[in-house]
Amino acid sequence: MNEFTHLDNQGHVRMVDVGHKDQTLRTAVAEGIVAMHPDTLARIMDEKVKKGNVLETARIAGVMAAKKTADLIPMCHPLNITHAGIDFFFEPDTHSIRIQATVSLTGRTGVEMEALTAVSVAGLTIYDMCKSYDKGMVISTVRLISKSGGKSGTWQAKDVPENRKPSV
Repeated sequence: MNEFTHLDNQGHVRMVDVGHKDQTLRTAVAEGIVAMHPDTLARIMDEKVKKGNVLETARIAGVMAAKKTADLIPMCHPLNITHAGIDFFFEPDTHSIRIQATVSLTGRTGVEMEALTAVSVAGLTIYDMCKSYDKGMVISTVRLISKSGGKSGTWQAKDVPENRKPSV
């Protein structure tokens, strides 16, 4: 791609016009990692965090973030999301939680930003709920792992292990 689609002929920023695009089923899956002290992970797994159920709170925050992405990212279109799901995977060997967000709709533009925003806010929520135990938590590797639909079709990150690939 050799042109900036968010700039007009005078170099002014604009929202891309997607009105001419076909409506297709579009899905995006993103993931991120929250690494922490082993004791913090144990507290989350055992539901012993004094602020409440960390993962359910983060799940709600992630879904809400997906729905509010256009309010946060200036050139994102407001979308009629039909599905937003957040899943968590404990990774005890690395003292971390992998967050995976899946967002979909039938529309004229993709939902990659919504999935990435959902993962980011879910990670921040985990941090917020556990910071009194572990201020050194690290939120990292927030990335798109797959997308489907639209003119460009299906895309899959090459380095995702087979057992972690979503079915889009």
